[in-house]
Amino acid sequence: MRAVVLDRDGVINDNREHIHVHSPQELVLFPWTAEAIRRLNEAGWLVMVATNQGGVGLGFLTREDLAAVHEALRARLRAEGAVIDEIAACIHTPDAGCACRKPRPGLLYELWRRRPFDVTQSYMVGDRETDILAGRAMGMRTIFVGRGPTTADDRAANLLAAVRLILRRGGAGR
Repeated sequence: MRAVVLDRDGVINDNREHIHVHSPQELVLFPWTAEAIRRLNEAGWLVMVATNQGGVGLGFLTREDLAAVHEALRARLRAEGAVIDEIAACIHTPDAGCACRKPRPGLLYELWRRRPFDVTQSYMVGDRETDILAGRAMGMRTIFVGRGPTTADDRAANLLAAVRLILRRGGAGR
């Protein structure tokens, strides 16, 4: 089984107005998100999310707030025929030194433990270099979404463009 692991903020949802998404009402999905995830689902890829959510550790939102945001994310995507198989979040502050906060690969290991996948044939898609470094540390292929310098294997304008690249290169996820 192969997987595509997505960062959340800046890849799945637009967080330019709300750096910390506190509630489902602040969760604004990009217009292409459901289609991109649905295409991966249809091709048999596991779709997972690995997200740094230090706002919990900083007191900007609670664990319950974060759970509500993730449930809303899943519900909105399900309504459009798209499924996220797993979500893992680091809730520690940026300076906590934990193993789960990207660029460390702890979140990716957690996802792998929940749903084992072929790491070398899987992708990490992110909009920050910390996402790319976590994917690299795990041995995954990497795609950077957006502009700016990156060490990623590939670059795409947005999630849908990244998914097109993955499917063109990799085909089915099974």
